[in-house]
Amino acid sequence: MVAAAVVAITLAPEPGAGTAALIIGLVSVAAVGAFVLRQRRAAFPLYDLKLAGRRTFWVAAVAGMLVFGALVGAMFIGQQYLQNVLGYSTWKAGLSIIPTAVFMVVAAPISARIIERRGSRDALLAGFVSVGLGFLVMLLLWKQDTSFVVVALAYSLLGIGVGIAGPPASKSLTESVPVPRAGMASATADLQRDLGGAILQAILGAVLTAGYAKAFTKQIADAPTSVTDSVTTQLTKSFSSAENIAMQYPQYADQIVAAARQSFIDGQQVSFTVGIVSMLIGLAVVWFGFPTKNAEIDLVAGYQRSDESISA
Repeated sequence: MVAAAVVAITLAPEPGAGTAALIIGLVSVAAVGAFVLRQRRAAFPLYDLKLAGRRTFWVAAVAGMLVFGALVGAMFIGQQYLQNVLGYSTWKAGLSIIPTAVFMVVAAPISARIIERRGSRDALLAGFVSVGLGFLVMLLLWKQDTSFVVVALAYSLLGIGVGIAGPPASKSLTESVPVPRAGMASATADLQRDLGGAILQAILGAVLTAGYAKAFTKQIADAPTSVTDSVTTQLTKSFSSAENIAMQYPQYADQIVAAARQSFIDGQQVSFTVGIVSMLIGLAVVWFGFPTKNAEIDLVAGYQRSDESISA
């Protein structure tokens, strides 16, 4: 299911790959249906869907997938931006994400205090707001001449958001299930990072690819020099393909690279917009789906009583 979903999303923006993407996407949907059917019929299901349907479980699971997926997707786009547009080396681009890791560590204890005082709901909301602000900085300020201070600001906001939202997402999963099902909660916490990261990275990458191709096609159409269809295909395929074309036509190398950089920025802005929308969806899911502090305490206590009565 995961592999088919990622491949379908990745193929979707490719020219002529629509039918293949649709077929592979249907395979993913069928796999989900088969999994759900199997878990509902099994005497001892691998993944108990009744427990997964509890409010504090499924909302936390979805929230975690979105926030961790946003982190992975932003890093995927960001590393390409730093190297392709700003000209960072691989080493320098890798070091540039250190602010994210630092602020994740700094924010985690703050998250614990928010959970204690105001509940998991407010911690999740605060995390989504911070990650959304990080995407907003990327959308508005990541240009061809952006300084590292602005790059670090966006990455820091991402780190703060994940550091605040991560703990309540994991905590709520564990509290929502009986002790014998702790493994299911732990596995779902891992799923938040793995599945969320894979899906959102694929979505943001696909949007970037489509946006890059559209922007470059427009620049080619406006160019005073005619460009053959084969060269156009290579220019709009990816930034690295455009660089290869620039090497083949050194007399136009500067113009090609400049156009590729601008097209990449145009494409990543669409991706960052999608990232902001995903954070707004997460905010809505948590706002309407997750209980406030006192209601959360009562709900979890009710789950525990129900689980104890069934065990007895």
